[in-house]
Amino acid sequence: MSRIEQIISEIEEYIEGCKSVPLSSTKIAVNKDELESLLRELRLKVPDEIKKYQRMLSNKEAIMADAKEKAQEIINEAQIQRDELINEHEIMQNAYAQANDIVEEATKHAKAIVDRANLDAINIREGALGYADDMLANVQSILEKSFDINKVNYENLLDSISNDIETVVANRNELAHTENEGIPADDTEPVTSENEIPEE
Repeated sequence: MSRIEQIISEIEEYIEGCKSVPLSSTKIAVNKDELESLLRELRLKVPDEIKKYQRMLSNKEAIMADAKEKAQEIINEAQIQRDELINEHEIMQNAYAQANDIVEEATKHAKAIVDRANLDAINIREGALGYADDMLANVQSILEKSFDINKVNYENLLDSISNDIETVVANRNELAHTENEGIPADDTEPVTSENEIPEE
């Protein structure tokens, strides 16, 4: 409580303590010196209190201004952080989007490489099978021709051997007939060996 408030309280208490004037309900008898002393002190204290309040008010305004300035700085910093977070969020979103695009493009490229490799493998396999089939067809043709040629040659060889056999048989028969014609039948005696026993 300030001194002015104390003096006002004292004046009020003093007035309450004064006696009423006879035959009046609104008038009181006061001690002039005591009341003037309180009023004089009140007059002296008022400027000091006003200055004090003015200083407090100035300080309050300075404090409020400083608080407002600090609050504005906090708000500005918060807005800057918000903008940075928004920018970082947008950057992250863009980075994620670019990363997804890169992954998707890489996946497509890898799939294309795999598909191309599979197609090349199929073509190579088909080419190898076709080449092998062509080679086997050539071998088959050569073997068939060789078989046909050897079969003909073998048949000719058999015919030749058969003819030779027939010629030999004919020659033998001719020789046997010639020998039989040169020896008379009555004069012919069987020749026996020393150990052979003639038939009776």
